[in-house]
Amino acid sequence: MKNILQPHIRIGNGYEVKYALLPGDPGRVDEVAKFLDHTEELAYNREYKTIIGSYKGVKIFVSSTGIGGVSAGIAIEELKNIGVKVMIRIGSCGALQPHLRLGDLVIASGAVRNDGASYAYINKAYPAIPDPELLFHVMNAAKKNQSTNHTGIVRCHDSFYTDKEQEIDKFWSEKGILASDMETAALFVIGGLRGIKTASILNVVVEKEGDLEGGINDYIDEKNNSRRGEEQEILTALEAIVSYESIYKN
Repeated sequence: MKNILQPHIRIGNGYEVKYALLPGDPGRVDEVAKFLDHTEELAYNREYKTIIGSYKGVKIFVSSTGIGGVSAGIAIEELKNIGVKVMIRIGSCGALQPHLRLGDLVIASGAVRNDGASYAYINKAYPAIPDPELLFHVMNAAKKNQSTNHTGIVRCHDSFYTDKEQEIDKFWSEKGILASDMETAALFVIGGLRGIKTASILNVVVEKEGDLEGGINDYIDEKNNSRRGEEQEILTALEAIVSYESIYKN
């Protein structure tokens, strides 16, 4: 196979890595690296920072996707092009239910497609759902790690700053949607269409009645429990990969 350099993530095939963790923030790539052995930075272009390492003997890429489904979709497609078959998002979210607290994990069992990226691929009758086997391993890993976690549907959107944000959040909260993020729907839809096994683990950084700017700023400044949640989502994703690999080695 010809080693073609991917235009955005700036790496080619030849690594024989089938697993990838997908944080949004390039800075979170460095946090994941703390849990890995034999890490090496491969490329950093625009929002796409990629490292390779291993966890309990399993080789893994960690590749940031930036903000939103559009940039995430590019990373997903290009990682697939170099042989990645299993992708787990490790991101942040805003809670839509009052019982979710900072640092809790939300494991997405599906996503409301209020984003543009997934719709660019196929109309909204197509479901945004994770791979059920991978979801099973993620849920078991979260239980094993004794993290506070909630499994359910999330809503994906394209902006924090529309004129009707409170009204929109209230509507979806009343429908039982757990939380909001910006990338999960694109991951699930592209994964389904391209034959990629996907899952999404989200860390609550803003509570339902919390302040968006304050919550995110505190998270960045390491001032609250969201940092603990970040560690838990990383460990959950890594343990899920090891568990999945033990069964599906090929």
